[in-house]
Amino acid sequence: MSKKIKTEATKQLFEAILTLETEEECFTFFEDLCTVNELESLAQRFEVASMLRKKHTYLEVAEATGASTATISRVNRSLNYGSDGYDMVFGRMKK
Repeated sequence: MSKKIKTEATKQLFEAILTLETEEECFTFFEDLCTVNELESLAQRFEVASMLRKKHTYLEVAEATGASTATISRVNRSLNYGSDGYDMVFGRMKK
């Protein structure tokens, strides 16, 4: 990644997110923080990652999520060569 993600601003944002305790608090905070399109894009990427982890094809993922092949490819690259953030979260969600 060309830009550094670990800035003071992102640290403060993540600290704020970590204070959220309920799903309703998440809805409230993210509704204020993000536009509807931004939040839908994040949710779509997460759904794409979930489907790719379950071995769905690009075509199946595109049809189910409406994501472009470029988005699906970008998410797949993160799943295969990223920082394992998706795997960490998926593992915790199973519990």
